[in-house]
Amino acid sequence: MEDKNQDQENIPQHNPEDLNKPEANSLNENATNADSTGMVGSEENPLQFNSRIDLSKLSEAVSQIKSELGKVIIGQKDMIELLIISILADGHSLIEGVPGVAKTVTAKLLAKTLNVDFSRIQFTPDLMPSDILGTAIFNVKTSEFEFKKGPIFSNIILIDEINRAPAKTQAALFEAMAERQITIDGTEYDMAPPFLVFATQNPVEQEGTYRLPEAQLDRFLFKIKVDYPSLEEEVQILESKHHQKSKNLEALINPILNAKEIAEYQATIREIIIEDNLIKYIAAIVDNTRTNANLYLGASPRASIALMEASKALAAITGRDFVTPDDIKKVASPILAHRIILTPEREMEGFTAEKVVQQIIEGIEIPR
Repeated sequence: MEDKNQDQENIPQHNPEDLNKPEANSLNENATNADSTGMVGSEENPLQFNSRIDLSKLSEAVSQIKSELGKVIIGQKDMIELLIISILADGHSLIEGVPGVAKTVTAKLLAKTLNVDFSRIQFTPDLMPSDILGTAIFNVKTSEFEFKKGPIFSNIILIDEINRAPAKTQAALFEAMAERQITIDGTEYDMAPPFLVFATQNPVEQEGTYRLPEAQLDRFLFKIKVDYPSLEEEVQILESKHHQKSKNLEALINPILNAKEIAEYQATIREIIIEDNLIKYIAAIVDNTRTNANLYLGASPRASIALMEASKALAAITGRDFVTPDDIKKVASPILAHRIILTPEREMEGFTAEKVVQQIIEGIEIPR
């Protein structure tokens, strides 16, 4: 058993092949199977490791958030997990799916589990930038213009149907999403942390919609694709709706975290250990998108940073204080797929961005 205060230099390298072995006979193997309490193994072979970073409160909070959402949301576990990761990694998320798969409800209820300010903006073709950012209003009493803040000045922003607003309105979000501030009439206004944007869009409907600019897509940590529920989940949804006595879904959800706790957990995520060979692994994946023959546009350095931070958050909510290659591979597609553009030839052949990302990952050697 290694001492909790052991120097990072003495931490053994994690062998990705060993991480997949059924036998748990090393610290690395134990850590990948750890639950939120730090206990690993099976009833026949219980094992334990000492985490160098205390993740017990964070893991408990994540578990409570999932439990609260489970009161209303059936299925969609991947979407919920990625949204929680985006909060911990301090990144925005774009949720894409057909109508009726609980995109907006999930984002709204997740915000309900956080005791912070929340605002919802319904994007429409006639929405103006001032409707989001705010505008200067003349005060008759003082004979001066006063800035009235718009709904963007909140902690959690839910933008419904983000692709329905024109480019001028989309551009109003650029500075806010990237720099957590806006500039109006030469004056900068900072956003109070946490500042997170959850946006939804329908990939099928084309009439009255506008394609998001690549520069804006790059500002989203994740693009989460939401599928239809399974048959079993559909049955559960119907049964739940049939037996539901309370029509106010929000009343069922209790707040779990406040702004101070979110900031603390975001700081904890930044302390998660990632070895140099995994940093090089991330760089190799992103660099391949820039030289890949199937792609017209590769991912930016912002994608590399997103991969690192999201894999740290995933490791933390799994109960580990270090990143493994599996963490990186799991978050790669929702981070990279919306940041790359296929060549016209590959689009005509029916390729998808997700498929290319998977091919890139399979073609790069996993660090030893």
